[in-house]
Amino acid sequence: MSVILAMLLDALLGEPKVVWSRLPHPAILMGRAVAFADTRLNHGPWLRLKGVLAVVVLVLGAGLLGVVLQTLGPVAEVIVGAILLAQKSLVQHVGAVAQGLRKGVAPGRAAVAMIVSRDTGALDRDGVARAAIESAAENLSDGVIAPLFWFVLAGLPGLLVYKIVNTADSMIGYRTPRYAAFGWAAARLDDVLNLIPARLTALLIALPHGQWRALPAIWRDARRHRSPNAGWPEAAMARALGIALAGPRVYHGQSQDLAWVNGAGRRPLLAQDVEAAVAILWQTWAWALCGLATAAIICALLS
Repeated sequence: MSVILAMLLDALLGEPKVVWSRLPHPAILMGRAVAFADTRLNHGPWLRLKGVLAVVVLVLGAGLLGVVLQTLGPVAEVIVGAILLAQKSLVQHVGAVAQGLRKGVAPGRAAVAMIVSRDTGALDRDGVARAAIESAAENLSDGVIAPLFWFVLAGLPGLLVYKIVNTADSMIGYRTPRYAAFGWAAARLDDVLNLIPARLTALLIALPHGQWRALPAIWRDARRHRSPNAGWPEAAMARALGIALAGPRVYHGQSQDLAWVNGAGRRPLLAQDVEAAVAILWQTWAWALCGLATAAIICALLS
């Protein structure tokens, strides 16, 4: 029940500026913890071992904090859960890209730069829309379904552990000279924690849209993606919208010729495609909510 109430509270309030303009958001505090470990440990020899040590300490700290918060009762569970879920904020950020694109390419670029790590300065209208939809699909998994999965499975300790690992991966889990060794543990653990949620997200997107027969194609496209997990929600989103995603893009000044997802789909994308993706975000959230509510009712009847 706490998970369901947390979902509803997050969907209703999101991240109220009146609160987080005065207090540091937990995501910021987690980022500071990862940055502290990066500054203190990411130098000298044994970088991979130091990275493993950093992740172990971060996970233990997050898990212990979750145990303490859980002892405060269901109200604390609901509030903390709502704070760490990202449905409303994801919808707002992706929706802002659609609003920007309706004004012009430059406003669209400015909005999408807030949610993607790729270079956005040279993106055209199609590139902005595609980047926003890909980010919507990936963050639906990372920011909503995966946190819900671990919240249901392991309570607040599971939720906090997932969030600190995902934060670490987003900050240090890169194959760059600085982080290839030190960020290895964070990246691999994030892959493991997202293994089931990413595939569950793909099912929650695909099945309500009648994409049963497309599941083998989604599986094939997901395997071609550079990420072992992100390709699943992206491939499902692409087929639900009938569009092509991924493909070539630029990261940190370097062009990467990535494979297309649903390459036969429509490629010229517009603001309305981003808005359609936002609708799918809410539909997927609703299916997850209904599934959890049904499970709660069944458990109550059997107890």
